[in-house]
Amino acid sequence: MHERTEPPAAPDAPPSPWRRAVLGSRRLWRWWALRDGRPRGPRARLVVDWIARLLLGLVALSVLVVAVLGVVPPPTTAFMVREGFVRDHPGGIRYEWVSSGAISGELALAVIASEDQRFPVHHGFDLVEIQKALDESGRRRGASTLSQQVAKNLFLWPGGWVRKGLEAYLTVLIETLWPKRRILEVYLNVAEFGPGVFGAEAASRAYFGKGASHLSRSEAARLAAVLPSPRRMSVARPSDYVRERQREIEEGMAQLGGTSYLEGIW
Repeated sequence: MHERTEPPAAPDAPPSPWRRAVLGSRRLWRWWALRDGRPRGPRARLVVDWIARLLLGLVALSVLVVAVLGVVPPPTTAFMVREGFVRDHPGGIRYEWVSSGAISGELALAVIASEDQRFPVHHGFDLVEIQKALDESGRRRGASTLSQQVAKNLFLWPGGWVRKGLEAYLTVLIETLWPKRRILEVYLNVAEFGPGVFGAEAASRAYFGKGASHLSRSEAARLAAVLPSPRRMSVARPSDYVRERQREIEEGMAQLGGTSYLEGIW
């Protein structure tokens, strides 16, 4: 008679991300509690556990929010909220979301030529421009990509090293969860083009009396020309400096090969 053998036990399911985080916090606690040979009490252990859970919760929330905004138009942004509280705009904040199909490819190309020419190929950070900024000692020079600007405009505030650290983290999330087309679409919809004027559609109607899909190359270049400082530079009353930037941007657009440069991202 053959002996009856029991089937092998099913392997244990891998722990959930939350369980792994808790176990990780406990390992961190054991290291901290014994690092100098003096044990800590249960209260300190509880603090470490709660800090680990809080950090995990914040990371999970940020991933969820960024993922949702990858498909849902943002109702507002941190910069719009700040503008509404800090400055009194007679006409209020002007903001109208439109899809990428309702924005001229000329404007998409203009902001790339002006702000981030390696946007189609980098992964959120332009190391070439960062190196140039570091090499130009003594001069303040920006090297923010469109992806970084989207992170800042949507979620953060101007200035500060803490903001820079959060911006880097959110930029990685955005580049991981969104395609380039979505990053460019969001940028063009939330960028400030004038005092209280946010997004391509609101700017196009405010300054040229037409929808963003009908912008010409020169109009798109003028809008892009004020992006570094839209409250000091004017689309409606362009200074000589703005007109010079407009010409340079138009030349850059031509050097990139026109709107064919947007193939695959617009």
